[in-house]
Amino acid sequence: MLTPDFKKYITKIVELQKAKIASDTVPVSGKVFDEKELEYAIESILDCHWTEWRFNTKFEEKLANFIWVKNIITTNSWSSANLLAITALTAKELKERQLKKWDEVITVACWFPTTINPIIQNNLVPVFVDVDLDTYEICITELKKALSPKTKAIMIAHTLWNAFNISEVQKICKENNLWLIEDNCDALWTKYDWKFTWTFWDISTFSFYPAHHITMWEWGALATDNNWLKKIIKSYRDWWRDCWCATWEDNNCNNRFNWQLWDLPKWFDHKYTYSRIGYNLKITDIQAAIWLAQLEKLENFIAIRKNNFKYLIEKFKENWLDKYFLLPKSYKKVDASWFGFILTLKENVWFSREDLTIFLNKNKIWTRLLFAWNYLKHPAFIDYVEEYRVIWDLKNTDYIMNNSFWIWLYQGLNEEKLDLMILKFKEFLDEK
Repeated sequence: MLTPDFKKYITKIVELQKAKIASDTVPVSGKVFDEKELEYAIESILDCHWTEWRFNTKFEEKLANFIWVKNIITTNSWSSANLLAITALTAKELKERQLKKWDEVITVACWFPTTINPIIQNNLVPVFVDVDLDTYEICITELKKALSPKTKAIMIAHTLWNAFNISEVQKICKENNLWLIEDNCDALWTKYDWKFTWTFWDISTFSFYPAHHITMWEWGALATDNNWLKKIIKSYRDWWRDCWCATWEDNNCNNRFNWQLWDLPKWFDHKYTYSRIGYNLKITDIQAAIWLAQLEKLENFIAIRKNNFKYLIEKFKENWLDKYFLLPKSYKKVDASWFGFILTLKENVWFSREDLTIFLNKNKIWTRLLFAWNYLKHPAFIDYVEEYRVIWDLKNTDYIMNNSFWIWLYQGLNEEKLDLMILKFKEFLDEK
């Protein structure tokens, strides 16, 4: 237990952190936290266990209950979650549904590299499809054109806040016996047709990076209702082990020394038997402790983000700024848990995105591009990727690459900060 004096010290630290954000700055994102996160983290440190333990167990149970899934597997980042999701589907236990070298996985070029890279890293062929300009989500017409006898999976994200057209994507997957990996990095608690987005997939991945709805430092998680996939994912995550005991457990099967596997000697220790080429991508208990404190604030964080989005939409229209920008919108069936507020310059405006974003950043209104935009244009892709397919010409992806950016909605912003942002947009346009 923490002493009252130590708790006062923690309160002082939190107050100093909050004071660091200048009143004339609209930051790109931020952690919103109080004493609870630090108290839980210190409790975890004082346990002297430090690898995944009781806080991680509670984390997996609470998140599973919260989002109504059977299995949650934590990992050290969202990027690792995506890597594990694709790698798990290459396991030989999946038989005719196993992803093999040169099988195709459909995705989009207009997104973040860590959704695309695991496809390449597993010697699979990415097939790139364009997005719709109004929603920034995968174009269903182009998706259907992308199908081939080699197609085995679809791996796409809900862009920034919106949900892709899940009913159509799911229908395509069922008709063609495809895996669906849903990158839920930015759309935590978004609903589609009154259901949370992660209820439609084979595997879903999450990010708890500080910029996102809730944070546990850098870490992420995977969700699946498939118990067999859970075992495979944990094996790839945990040093490639065949054993399913947790780090601090031994002999859950009561058969640890009675196995005869492959060419190993009889009675070889199953805890040190390795059945696949994997990684060590576990989290520590400290991160799980922080997340548990964040979870208590989640519903409030979501409400603030939604209110901030609604406020910005109203202010952009009220100030006639929508004359110059395509404002973000979602499909009719989507109740979005907003992450960012994306803006795309309309055709034939007299200013460039670079002029505007440079002005905003000089005035401490921080902006971001939509991650990689067109990943095919980047040196990492040009220099290292030989096997891929592109459907049509990615016209909308290229338009977004040259004309779009996004501003922030995160729960640390209030109406005063949002009004400051609108003021700077108006100043820029008045100068022009």
